[in-house]
Amino acid sequence: MEIVDFIVEGAAQRSISPLEGEMAGRPEGGGSAVATSLGLCGAGASRAATPSVALGDISPSRGEIGSAFAITGETAVDVPAREALLDRAMGPKRRKKSSEKLRRGRRPSEGLAFVARDASGAVAGTVRLWDVVLGEGGRAALLLGPLAVDPTIKNAGIGSALMRHAITEAARLGHAAILLVGDAPYYERFGFSAERTGSLAMPGPYERHRLLALELVEGALAGAQGTLKVAGRKLKAQRLPLAA
Repeated sequence: MEIVDFIVEGAAQRSISPLEGEMAGRPEGGGSAVATSLGLCGAGASRAATPSVALGDISPSRGEIGSAFAITGETAVDVPAREALLDRAMGPKRRKKSSEKLRRGRRPSEGLAFVARDASGAVAGTVRLWDVVLGEGGRAALLLGPLAVDPTIKNAGIGSALMRHAITEAARLGHAAILLVGDAPYYERFGFSAERTGSLAMPGPYERHRLLALELVEGALAGAQGTLKVAGRKLKAQRLPLAA
């Protein structure tokens, strides 16, 4: 299990109750329909300003859940619940994805790790964004994932709300672009496309047509090329207890 020793501070909490049915995208490499390996939200923003997305205008769905949910910054206390949720939603093969090479041993980007909590405070969904660079010495960007929702909660709009919150916060913090590996027909609705990723590559096996991107600043990916490389803060090594 990944050990994370940080707490996201200053992330705005947003109540979402109840939300439209969503999360039809499949995860990178297959898996549950309610979990996407890399998923994003947003309104296709093209400037370094908070995108026009609002959680309050999401309509209830036929699969409406009466309980309220809230999106908050992830804390160290959430790690066990988050890892268990990812195992249920995505299975053990999630750790073998190419995107994992860009996350292993690193912390998420500052202020960009979130969980959705149900009325009892339990973790019902998770999303995290990671710092990367586009090629050797290239420009900075974000890689989003994994995004997952508890498989027992379907059509509640939690995944959609997590995506919108994540992209809104990424733009607010001044990031220029977000990348993901996912199904274009699903993520196009959030402004993602493969239009500017043809000269970019993941550090491992992946389907090229599923490498998508969203510019938060117009022209941020113009001319970008090379293999994505890690750029995030390293996790602190665990201290082993001294022998008696």
